[in-house]
Amino acid sequence: MTDPGAAAASVHHPGESAPDPVHSRQDDALSAGDGGPRVVVLAGGVGGAKFTLGVRAALARRGAPEATVVVNTGDDLWLSGVRLQPDVDSITYALAGVNDTSRGWGRAGDTERVHAELQEWGAGWPWFTLGDLDLGTHLARTGWLREGLTPTQVLERMARRWDLGARLLPMTDAEADTIVTVRDTDGAERDLHFQEWWTRHRAALTPVRFGNPGIAAASPAPGVVEAIAGADVVLVAPSNPVVSIGPILAVPGMREALAAASAVVGVSPIIGGRVVRGMADVCLTAIGVETSAAAVAAHYGARRAGGLLDAWLIAEEDAATAPAVEAAGIRPVVTPLWMTDVDASAAIVDAALAAAS
Repeated sequence: MTDPGAAAASVHHPGESAPDPVHSRQDDALSAGDGGPRVVVLAGGVGGAKFTLGVRAALARRGAPEATVVVNTGDDLWLSGVRLQPDVDSITYALAGVNDTSRGWGRAGDTERVHAELQEWGAGWPWFTLGDLDLGTHLARTGWLREGLTPTQVLERMARRWDLGARLLPMTDAEADTIVTVRDTDGAERDLHFQEWWTRHRAALTPVRFGNPGIAAASPAPGVVEAIAGADVVLVAPSNPVVSIGPILAVPGMREALAAASAVVGVSPIIGGRVVRGMADVCLTAIGVETSAAAVAAHYGARRAGGLLDAWLIAEEDAATAPAVEAAGIRPVVTPLWMTDVDASAAIVDAALAAAS
């Protein structure tokens, strides 16, 4: 058994000098000045939106270039004839300052008159609410897609409306919606779109596996591989490892791009051995991963051993798991991880950048 006291000596705490830099050649680029670091973020969901706000704030304070955010599109779906991109919209709305912070999704001050009318027609899903302002986004997106624009071009056009302070890219231009295979009480298996499993059933149906049909023929969206190659650090947001980050990593060519990146630092979505929001614990259990900061780190794997991470930020509540993270070949960094506001999120980003220097 590893001696926790001995292993803890190599754990990096923000404010201390890092004993084993991931990529020392990155030091100048990752420090303030000289244009600051070039950052790519892999993100999805509410956690990804909050983290991206912190990335924007931290880089702005350093005078650094705007980050490129590669967004999960596995949550996407067609509904009532329009194309929805929940994670793309959540991050866009958050950066634009128009998101509904109380619900965690959708537009602030939205109404649901069209949704109610759709239900009168027996159209759509009654348990999947479409706000009127939100529906305007979906209609605009669908119209542009039908005109021949790609999802990347659509997102670029959407970003012109607001000064987002970041460049958003979908993980791929291909449709690769997440499908959940569930097992019913009689033992029979059936497939559900992720949104039906997550939103309608609140992840109560036992998941057997997660898949993204068509993703094997997909490729990273234009600009994604180039952004990763040109970045000083890639940050993995504290998003759901299975259904937010997982689909991004499943795009052919994505892991190869990340393997050649300068540095990759992740932030644990687990605090105190529990998920912060949503049902990520159900997803992790389905793929045989314990709900702990160390287990998620091991799931991602050490980059030097063919995995994803160089360093992994864990919460102070999970400091005891640091030796296990280190045993997986990943440098643990213990720091506060509660994203209570933009400043707190920016402090997490600062710690992540320090871990890459």
